[in-house]
Amino acid sequence: MVRFEDSIPRMLYCLKIAYRGCYVDIGSVVGSSDKVWTISMNTESKNTPILLLHGFASGVALWCLNLDSLAAQRPVYAIDILGEFIYSKSLRPMIIKRFGRSSRPSFSSDSLEAENQLVRSVEEWRREMKLEKFILLGHSMGGFLAASYAIQHPDRVAHLILADPWGFPERPADVAQKYNVPIWVRCVAFVVQPFNPLWPVRAAGPFGQWLIGKMRPDIVRKFSPVLDDAAEVIPQYLYQCNSQIPSGEAAFHAMMSGFGWAKNPMLKRMDTLRKTIPITLMYGTRSWVDSSASETIKAQRPDSYVNVQVINGAGHHVYADKSETFNRYVLDACEYTDKEEVVSLAPTQDIIIETQDPNGKSNSIIEDIPASPDQCHRLS
Repeated sequence: MVRFEDSIPRMLYCLKIAYRGCYVDIGSVVGSSDKVWTISMNTESKNTPILLLHGFASGVALWCLNLDSLAAQRPVYAIDILGEFIYSKSLRPMIIKRFGRSSRPSFSSDSLEAENQLVRSVEEWRREMKLEKFILLGHSMGGFLAASYAIQHPDRVAHLILADPWGFPERPADVAQKYNVPIWVRCVAFVVQPFNPLWPVRAAGPFGQWLIGKMRPDIVRKFSPVLDDAAEVIPQYLYQCNSQIPSGEAAFHAMMSGFGWAKNPMLKRMDTLRKTIPITLMYGTRSWVDSSASETIKAQRPDSYVNVQVINGAGHHVYADKSETFNRYVLDACEYTDKEEVVSLAPTQDIIIETQDPNGKSNSIIEDIPASPDQCHRLS
């Protein structure tokens, strides 16, 4: 069996550009000491950086089909959203029995407060990384979070890229009839609604990895072209992402109204997003996400840049289903941003974080972990 401490590096072995992994201490945002696992690439570039926010039940390693392309000409940062991985103080992969990742604090059960806690975690991460401005890309729930962040911190977002974003339109009053949901499915949904979405994975115990492999063979197939052992590594990675303390999952549960909708739909708030922020939206033709929100956003922003791309043959995981097409559209958005403005990455006085402060923060970067032995050589 593939050990979890090996699954993340092995998923990223396909990368040609060197990367570094580190914990970023963001202080007391939700828990007493929150830390965000971060992968960074090409940080020496002076071009506008891009930050990637993954979707629900996911993690940074699932960007493996995109990272090389996106990092070719600019800094790339991918973070595990707070609550999505279990944190361990022991960081060395050769010693610990599992990789620790971003902290799993207890989020608020209030939908707006849980959302704001996630937004604050991203902003504190930015402050610690001393990034002045970046292109912000979010997939699914990460798209919801990215939009909320852009509304609250418009000075920090050079371009907002939403990939099959969750939680934008309102939930239809007649959802069962509109989507022709069978009665038995409605009954099951009613029974399991009080539970966190991924409780079956934890309930399955040691069979959880097998369950994921059987339930989601499509996810495995997406990465098979670049991972020879995808059938083993992908279920192992996803199982470890979602079998631990359901912290980020609980935050998602607080924000959702049924799995497909948000209690506080983002579409109601998009008209408050600063008009000068360009938006790129991407949807898959085979996705379950309602793409009609894109037309509403275009109508709300007649004098702003709004680019909508529909990727033929892609499902909800547009970044993996049609990775080359997805990468091209993201690079187009980045090129547009580069032409529109020149971003200085020099930190300003108001975002300098001291090594120690009254809240007891430790150093931002706790420890660098090279990706693999050959990359360790290249990074030294």
